[in-house]
Amino acid sequence: MNVKKEKLKVRANLLGGFETIIGGGTLTEDMSRSKNLWNLFAYILLHRDRLIPLEELIEVLWGEDDCSNPSGALKTLMYRTRVLLEPFTGGNIQLIKSQRGSYCWNGDVECSVDAEEFDTLCRAAETASDDEQRLECYRQAVALYKGGLLPKFASELWVVPLSTRYHNEYIDAVRKLSAMLAERELYDEMAEVCAHAVEVDPYDESLHAMYIRALVKQGKDASALEYYDRTTDMLYRNLGIRPSEELASLYNEIMQVGNTLETDLDVILGGLREVADRPGAFVCDYGFFKEIYRLEVRRSRRTGACIHIALVTIYNADGDTPPLSILNRAMDGLLELLTSRLRRGDVISRYSPSQYVLMLPTANFEDGSHVMERIAEEYYRLHRRSLLTIHYKLRQIELY
Repeated sequence: MNVKKEKLKVRANLLGGFETIIGGGTLTEDMSRSKNLWNLFAYILLHRDRLIPLEELIEVLWGEDDCSNPSGALKTLMYRTRVLLEPFTGGNIQLIKSQRGSYCWNGDVECSVDAEEFDTLCRAAETASDDEQRLECYRQAVALYKGGLLPKFASELWVVPLSTRYHNEYIDAVRKLSAMLAERELYDEMAEVCAHAVEVDPYDESLHAMYIRALVKQGKDASALEYYDRTTDMLYRNLGIRPSEELASLYNEIMQVGNTLETDLDVILGGLREVADRPGAFVCDYGFFKEIYRLEVRRSRRTGACIHIALVTIYNADGDTPPLSILNRAMDGLLELLTSRLRRGDVISRYSPSQYVLMLPTANFEDGSHVMERIAEEYYRLHRRSLLTIHYKLRQIELY
């Protein structure tokens, strides 16, 4: 009795790494140190629907690099690639064929690629006939996207446009899937989707905002606030930007939402006392700073007390903003100094990557000037070798 031999199948996972499953074996990037070998193999996998001329492969692999014999180098590289693949095919099937001065994928070998499946699912979601089908397509697409296309080859000219397209499709899919999950109040799943998305693209503020909203909708206000603080600090440090209006409005929502009832006043007072006992000036987000400012202005109109606002800025020797790598360390040191030297009733907030804004509710102008001068002197004493300078402005608020 003749037993039909199972047809060889290949599965290539190119999103977030480079793994190829051939039959029952797995081929990974660790099996060869040759970057050009993997570059060649990946290019053929993603262009397996056509013949690829030798000239095209030479351009992909070497471009403008000086190569004395590119045709010979390509033949040698192709030989090494086939040798690497041979143990996975049993030695009797060539995955890459030569044909009329070109190379091509063996059309008799079935091959699937995760990046192509992801692209197909995103397109299917756009043309889906109903919301449930669209939801399922987006779910599958987002789950399939493990990271950028061929991350170790992200700078290759042929990879860049494909990687950018898949990345944009993924972000769009996450946004649309999150909106559909929010409509269905599936906030746990929404949080999982967004948590992975911010790992893929940590600098997209809209993804962070969606994740925070999912936490708030689950009643995890403390986690949402902690995440907000970490995110805004990361954006300050890496991009030098303040939170967007969307993130700032979410902060206000977190501060205003209360999902539980507490009838024991002593419990509430205990929590407030713990916060009040923290030493030093009060440090907060700029959105919350503005709310405190509004409250202090109202109180001062009634009592006649003075309020002063100070703006402290760090400059380099040329009077410009220092590079973020230097600026972040300086701002950390300045914040520590401000927190410890100002009073508990004073308020500090980061206004920009190189600035802190301070509220001095009870000081007159002379006292406020003395305080700021002492802080400047101590900063220079603690950072004698630094080429950075600090400058402050102090203004009394007009209580009109």
